[in-house]
Amino acid sequence: INAYWLPTVRAAIALDRGDAAQALQALQPAAQYQMGLVSPFNNYSTLYPVFLRGLALLEEKQGQQAAAAFQFILSHRGAVLNFPIGALAQLDLARAQALARDSSAARTSYQNFFALWQHADPGIPILQQAKSEYAKLQ
Repeated sequence: INAYWLPTVRAAIALDRGDAAQALQALQPAAQYQMGLVSPFNNYSTLYPVFLRGLALLEEKQGQQAAAAFQFILSHRGAVLNFPIGALAQLDLARAQALARDSSAARTSYQNFFALWQHADPGIPILQQAKSEYAKLQ
């Protein structure tokens, strides 16, 4: 709890307050456990600290580092199972790539996100926002 969940919760609170630097600092203790099991009752890792690190890096305008965090999640899809961060990492990877001025990679990542959400309700706000961001890349 002290090494994984509390730093993760503290980082989420810091991000909610708009303090990305504090979120990154809060996540430092969790870094060593990013692929570790987080509960004696399951045999998976959620990768929440990695996801929050990516979000904080996006807020800090560090596109390449944020992209690396989201790519780490996508490279370990089995660790996130069907948790929402698996799909959201694809969208945030696109955002990080756009921030890093890699428009070609960002377009591909947005398209991959849209493929995941092809049967979703088109009125979902995050999907509408992603489509708007994608249109600006064109």
